Amino acid sequence: MDAIDKRILRTLHAEGRITNADLAERVGLSPSPCLARTRRLEESGAIRGYMALLDQAALGLPDTVIIEVMCEKHDDATLKRFEQAVNAMPEVIEAWLVTGEYDYVLKAAVGGTAGYEKLLREKIYKLPGVRHTRTTFTLRCLKQSHTPVP
Repeated sequence: MDAIDKRILRTLHAEGRITNADLAERVGLSPSPCLARTRRLEESGAIRGYMALLDQAALGLPDTVIIEVMCEKHDDATLKRFEQAVNAMPEVIEAWLVTGEYDYVLKAAVGGTAGYEKLLREKIYKLPGVRHTRTTFTLRCLKQSHTPVP
């Protein structure tokens, strides 16, 4: 990956809907080689896809909670069932298997304390193998980004 590839990635990261002609101009290439490089970056997996960023508040889910989950068991079957269930929850917008006291960290979009309680009681507590949770309500997002370009 050279400097031009990195400029392509940075530009697409900031403006995913930019036209190839505008992208080529920004990175100093003609359109045909720019498109070829972009396709190569897609095929290599450096670009995994394109998506729209949605506004949680506009969708009626203004609050973000961070939920730490401790599991009772750590066998493959239990963890697999847990992970499949979490992946099926639209409220959970990010999920990580982590080291430390807790096994998983979930980031969820909820509609206030009532929305959080509903998520917790109707979904999280019913997940296979959940032993304990600890939740933090976020106050304000200071930075939101995705994978940085080296």
